[in-house]
Amino acid sequence: MSVKLPDHLQYQPQINATLLKDGLIESNELTRSILMNLKPGQELVPILEVVNPPHWEFAHLTWFHEFWVHRKGQVSNPSLLDNSDFLFNSSYIAHSDRWTIEMPSIERLLQYNFEVFQKTLELLQGAVDAETEYFVQLSIFHQDMHNEAFAYMWQTLGYKAPFQGFESSAPEKSLPLKYIEMPRQSFKSGSDRNSGFIFDNEKWTHTVELNDFAIANRAVTNGEYLEFIESNKNDSSNSNIQIPKYWKKEGSDWYQRFFDEWYPLSIDEPVRHVSYLDAKRYCDWRQLRLPTEHELSLLMSQAKSQWQISNLWEWTSSPFMPFPGFSPDPYIDYSKPWFDGNYQVLKGWSSYTPKRLRRNSFRNFYAPHRYDHFCGFRTCLL
Repeated sequence: MSVKLPDHLQYQPQINATLLKDGLIESNELTRSILMNLKPGQELVPILEVVNPPHWEFAHLTWFHEFWVHRKGQVSNPSLLDNSDFLFNSSYIAHSDRWTIEMPSIERLLQYNFEVFQKTLELLQGAVDAETEYFVQLSIFHQDMHNEAFAYMWQTLGYKAPFQGFESSAPEKSLPLKYIEMPRQSFKSGSDRNSGFIFDNEKWTHTVELNDFAIANRAVTNGEYLEFIESNKNDSSNSNIQIPKYWKKEGSDWYQRFFDEWYPLSIDEPVRHVSYLDAKRYCDWRQLRLPTEHELSLLMSQAKSQWQISNLWEWTSSPFMPFPGFSPDPYIDYSKPWFDGNYQVLKGWSSYTPKRLRRNSFRNFYAPHRYDHFCGFRTCLL
């Protein structure tokens, strides 16, 4: 009798070993360059909800890679670094404790990283089975996500950009605003079987019935959001409307901080670093609404000539919840603990998301008060 393989061993087709090595090297070299470009003392960061100590984050990445690729997710299999499970497993070490634990030196962490990744490169010299391939890809994408996290942490801290984005952070000029009419239709959401590597919250493709709706061809701009700010600043009933964190006004001029530099506010660029809560308040003020994740996915599946990419993660009105037929993959904490209704789905990507992570089915998620990542939003007509 045949035994059904677990889902993560059926994410076919398998990827070429050379591409695995290339992705592995690219992602890890970027991480190491981020760490090496820190000025002395910049590794000492304040305890904030939205940042991690940079050396801890670096060690966590290496630990995650070793734990899944070489230790097969089993603590009984020894690590190359003593006490690594206690120090660097983000599922068990409290966020605030990451500032107080006794950390190995950065030299030892760099050596640990080198040893683990050399071990993986040697592994990829031979035949690679489905399990090894899955865990190597998981580790590469996990590291890609954390490299992007370094970018928004550096933005939070006002540091110099840790690396150049994969393209411009904003379109050269926003399109004139237009609402695209979408007729009532059936839409396939989620990921298909045998479509390559996916994350468990994308399982599986299912049909969604969408009512007709009209969605903006581009994201909300700084100029449009500024109208919202200035129209409410003397209205006590809207005293909870905050100026975006990285904006400031000097005289009659507005400026925006991008990493460690201030620039005149470009009214045509998509507004960024706005929380879901404030995006929703903007929509209420304009008598508009945010799209659902399925509506935004449908727009993203249209020809690129029909709509404008914002190069920002875009908020949706959809809580992060499992799709029908969901089951967790081996890294159980990737999705399952967050299906509590307290997180919102974002779609798209930012300019700090590598192209191998960009696909319409990818589901990002953050708490609704978060604004530190590179996020924006577009609207739908009521």
